[in-house]
Amino acid sequence: MKTKKSKGSVLVVEDDMLLSLVETRIIEKLGYTVIGKATSGEAAVKKVKSLNPDVIVMDIGLNGEMNGIDASRKIRAFADTPIIFLSGDSNRESIKDAKKAGNSEYLIKPIKADDIMNPLKRAVKVRKESRRISQAS
Repeated sequence: MKTKKSKGSVLVVEDDMLLSLVETRIIEKLGYTVIGKATSGEAAVKKVKSLNPDVIVMDIGLNGEMNGIDASRKIRAFADTPIIFLSGDSNRESIKDAKKAGNSEYLIKPIKADDIMNPLKRAVKVRKESRRISQAS
């Protein structure tokens, strides 16, 4: 049996274990590989350094000292990995803060495959283009 090639690698950052499981299943069903999970901003920063994912799917409200937006700022200091923010909160301030974090999308939870399909596709395309440019220089 021939196995399908992964469309890209994803780090899932979610502190709700049930939602993490659902998000992982959706992402994998769409053809991506979840290469790691984190439940806090601090753990996310460490995992991005060690795993170098194509995309980060990150909840904004996380356990620990660092929320998802704070973690994304730390990650931006060393990586240009695209981030898809997830939040149960649709207030304008959260959306504005997420967009300021750069190179990111914002989705309202709970997500469905249709919600995240195109953001994942765009994020992987951006990441691959970024890697191609950095290897050429």
